[in-house]
Amino acid sequence: MQAVWAGHGETARLIAMPDGAEEVVRGVPWGSPDFAGTPAYWVVRCQWGQDDVPSFACGASTLTEEIGFCLLGGYSVTFEANMAAFTWLRQNDVFELEAKIDADDIVKLLSMPLLVDGRLRRYRFPNQRAMRISAMRRRMIAAPPDPSSAQILRNDLMSFEGIGPKTASWIVRNHLGSDEVAIIDVHVLRACRRMGLFPEAISLPRDYESLEEAFLNFARAINVRSSLLDAVMWTETRATPL
Repeated sequence: MQAVWAGHGETARLIAMPDGAEEVVRGVPWGSPDFAGTPAYWVVRCQWGQDDVPSFACGASTLTEEIGFCLLGGYSVTFEANMAAFTWLRQNDVFELEAKIDADDIVKLLSMPLLVDGRLRRYRFPNQRAMRISAMRRRMIAAPPDPSSAQILRNDLMSFEGIGPKTASWIVRNHLGSDEVAIIDVHVLRACRRMGLFPEAISLPRDYESLEEAFLNFARAINVRSSLLDAVMWTETRATPL
């Protein structure tokens, strides 16, 4: 066995884990909590890092808003720019389905400079994301997805324009607070490859389900909520790439 203190002062707790050579799941040893990127490290990091990771949600209550928020994020869009663009569109009633707003209106809004981290910046994909959000609005009016379960909602969302398994999982996780899905993005991929949990050669979205299954099994094996684990991995690898 190995043990390490996590936290500070009165909130600190002693975490016991199996020996570093023992496998968490097949082919992935626990390793030492003193070395970044090992399973033991992630267990400790999730214990003392729960309060300093973003939720990756828009903080709004409607499914339309959550879908819009996630459509604005993703590849080459920082979380800060994502939130700024979403806030601007929400202020202009883009996510109110009763509002008379078309794709051109959304393009104009996303083409305006946005305040991101105290500086005015341009959103990177105004035309593409405006088309997707406009299509989402039409779909939400004509045939909204079924939120009765994580898997049903994700399957429905993947029929929306511009939504693949990662974005669909992101929406489901945010809207339902579900740990039945996982957000496998570039940061989680990097962390899991380093542990040996994911193979080096993969093809997305083809391999998404198998990677997600491996990630969820790993999270259960170390007794950490998958939603917390992927958020911590994202935060850690974004700040200091492994």
